[in-house]
Amino acid sequence: MEYCDFLALSWLMIVEFVLGLPLNLSVLYIFIFRFKFWKNKSIFLFNIVVADFLLVACLPAKAYHYQLGERRSSNKAVCKTLLFMLFLNRGASIAFLITLSLDRYFNVVHLGRRNIVKNLKKSPQISIIIWVLLLPLTIPTMVTTFECCNSHGRKVETPTHDITDTFREIVFFGQIIFPFIILVFCTFRIVNRLRKKTVGEKVKLRRAVWVVLSVVVVFSICFLPSTFARAVLIAVRLKEWQQAEDIVVQVYDSLMVLSYSDCLLDPLVYCFCNSGFKDAYVATFCPKFIQKKLQMCNFEYNFK
Repeated sequence: MEYCDFLALSWLMIVEFVLGLPLNLSVLYIFIFRFKFWKNKSIFLFNIVVADFLLVACLPAKAYHYQLGERRSSNKAVCKTLLFMLFLNRGASIAFLITLSLDRYFNVVHLGRRNIVKNLKKSPQISIIIWVLLLPLTIPTMVTTFECCNSHGRKVETPTHDITDTFREIVFFGQIIFPFIILVFCTFRIVNRLRKKTVGEKVKLRRAVWVVLSVVVVFSICFLPSTFARAVLIAVRLKEWQQAEDIVVQVYDSLMVLSYSDCLLDPLVYCFCNSGFKDAYVATFCPKFIQKKLQMCNFEYNFK
């Protein structure tokens, strides 16, 4: 990549940080002091906020290295720590977003049956278990033989190095592909259920549709493009097409920077997922005239 490309991406990360920090701080304030997430069964939503803070904390360091024209830090400890944090944020965001979608799926499609997810989301211990289970998936970023910048497809010196790279790619693609299949399935079933319901039941179903659709938007913008670009990058490297690789690397790096925007899009999920959070946020941070307009929109929406 040319220095001007690094510079442009660094400024994009700075914009994401400048917008993401106050947004997530305001969300955190609402969750703790106004909404009191532990009383409103919104522990999973709060965990997404925590994951977003991990991402926001990494952006200044990533932007600084890009300002210097470096894809990664020359300090191995810093480089691996940033990768660990980014992988952990990615995994946690996806895990809790899909869990929310499954909760809506069971509430709508299997209404009346026992909802395991609904019971699990009330327990903070389950959230801790999810974080602990995610830690082993980030281990490949901490192995001493791990090369930070897309090393799979290169000639390797040791079998261990190759195994580490392969495992990392399986994790990278698996944590996107399988959750996305689940998400598409949940969306299809909820929409199909909406068509069969009577008018009086449709308000709750529409909200469920908006929840899963908001998660689809996050996936479509933040996770799917970079995943597809990485698949192309690996294919190009295995074919040893050097000129094409230079172009694909630029595209991949750009889409990875775009993927950091999930810290800006996740609050949409919070609003669609829990009207109580949305009301608390609007009442705290929005001017009166915006509050009145939103109240009118909600009134008209509920009576459609």
